[in-house]
Amino acid sequence: MTKPTDNPADPFKKALAEATRTLADAPELSVSFSVDPPGVAGDQMRLPQVSRRMTRDEIMMARGTGDALALRQRHHDTAVAARYAPSGDMAKSLYEAMETARCEALGARDMPGTLTNIDFKIGHEAERKGYGQIRTQAEAPLAVAAGYLVREMATGRKLPQAANHVLDLWRGFLEDQAGEEFQGIEAALADQAAFARLARKVIADLGYGDQLGEDPDAQQNDEADQESEEDPEADQDNRSEAEQQDDDGEASPEQSQEQQQDQRQTTVSQDDLAEDESGDELDMPQADAPPEPPPPAPHSNADPNYTVFTTDFDEEIRAEDLAEPAELERLRAYLDTQLEPLKGAVARLANKLQRRLQAQQNRSWEFDREEGTLDAGRLARVVANPTTPLSFKIEKDTEFRDTCVTLLLDNSGSMRGRPISIAAICADVLARTLERCSVKVEILGFTTRAWKGGQSREKWLAEGRKQGPGRLNDLRHIIYKSADAPWRRVRSNLGLMMKEGLLKENIDGEALEWAWKRSMARPEARKILMVISDGAPVDDSTLSVNPAIYLEKHLRDVIAMVERRRAVELLAIGIGHDVTRYYSRAVTITDVEQLAGAMTEQLAALFDSDPRARARVLGMKKTG
Repeated sequence: MTKPTDNPADPFKKALAEATRTLADAPELSVSFSVDPPGVAGDQMRLPQVSRRMTRDEIMMARGTGDALALRQRHHDTAVAARYAPSGDMAKSLYEAMETARCEALGARDMPGTLTNIDFKIGHEAERKGYGQIRTQAEAPLAVAAGYLVREMATGRKLPQAANHVLDLWRGFLEDQAGEEFQGIEAALADQAAFARLARKVIADLGYGDQLGEDPDAQQNDEADQESEEDPEADQDNRSEAEQQDDDGEASPEQSQEQQQDQRQTTVSQDDLAEDESGDELDMPQADAPPEPPPPAPHSNADPNYTVFTTDFDEEIRAEDLAEPAELERLRAYLDTQLEPLKGAVARLANKLQRRLQAQQNRSWEFDREEGTLDAGRLARVVANPTTPLSFKIEKDTEFRDTCVTLLLDNSGSMRGRPISIAAICADVLARTLERCSVKVEILGFTTRAWKGGQSREKWLAEGRKQGPGRLNDLRHIIYKSADAPWRRVRSNLGLMMKEGLLKENIDGEALEWAWKRSMARPEARKILMVISDGAPVDDSTLSVNPAIYLEKHLRDVIAMVERRRAVELLAIGIGHDVTRYYSRAVTITDVEQLAGAMTEQLAALFDSDPRARARVLGMKKTG
């Protein structure tokens, strides 16, 4: 009998862990459930967390992830994969995607029950990454599409809708360039080495042959031929020894016994000598081996594989350190004059937000009490009958948790002009409004120190253009207002956004993770993070030497981590560009003039005491 205090998800987790070990053919595999990204490290497998509610999505995602990881554990040989792995980034991505699809398809062919689970996992991930909303081929990852095609051809099963959309964008190209090679997938599915050779041919047909590196099969044959050519006498010696052994076998029994006894004596004496030598070695004192240095910590909590070439030139800086006080005052005055017509509308919305916040902070009454303060609404009834029960009320405090709101503003070049001006003035008014309601506010901005890579790229060029360097630009993260700073002291800081030359490129993923870490360090019980941006992350220097989706993938991973951990409530407002394909709580506005209303409504909804009203605003994804 299950105790009331037991977690109802525990039996499911135990059964899934056993099934996963069986499917992976690894009885010693340790299976755990965590909010961290799923994966396998050694004999440890991590699956998505399943809460006490055990929703269908949680169960199916855990099953699909468990099946996928178990099938790769069972059918994937790391040594074979490393032998045929390409050297270039794009070629490596194609190779990995196709190998993952091979393992999943091979297992699904033998155990059809896994197909439904893995289908759900693929569909869920495709939806989370916004594949269903992609409109152009350039936005769709080629490696992912190649993996989808392998799976479709190997299983004969149609992909989930969002995944199929990505494949359809690339299907014509894949079939035109490598259609003949893809036809051989089913025959090579069970042989990883044969499949790896086929995958290398596909990669070459798709135009990435220069990233394959040396052919491992040809290299092995060349080495064998070279050894044979360099030492032809060795083969002759080996043949002579073999012939001599045959002759010894045909000798007289007496001679063989004498020879065997001599050989045994020689062997024994050599063994004794070896034991004596090893004993002497054991008696000698040995110095402790130096401990191995710990592996470097991953640069990103959301994606351990996200790399940065160097952080030597990154900066986290206060706004007042980027300009003189007189210049900040001048820029602030310019900002005020630019947006004088908008101030009235923003002020009205801010007052509305303030009234809603203060209404929740005000005291409320509990009615129909046996004692307390006389309820004036029931006065006539009390006068008519003084013994009327439940005629009193008691004053109580409404729960209003201490809150910190972080505004993260995109300071990229595409925000130049009216968008950055309105973003600045809205942040200004909201910060003052929230501060009046005892809500702490932090205002942050993100951009880069230079166009086209800056000092990071110069260092990369000087050190020989390392392949796949990761992020390749100098970050600039700006603190316009810390949460504990009074607004009156930092009011002029937002004028910095008007400074010519400040707005450059945007690397959203690292900026969002930075803002999230700052918010997590705050002591407030409730934390809200609002991102205001006008599109996807773009940095020409990074994207020119990494996969086209490198920065976008990291942004999605950071968003998924923040939303999964739930310690910070995340929402976003996109200006002129659809950000709903990244954030689950997002609004896209087509006219920058709508920004003030959108920001106010989103924050007001988060503080709304009516959960249905809150769900209506936060659950929607709208444009315009």
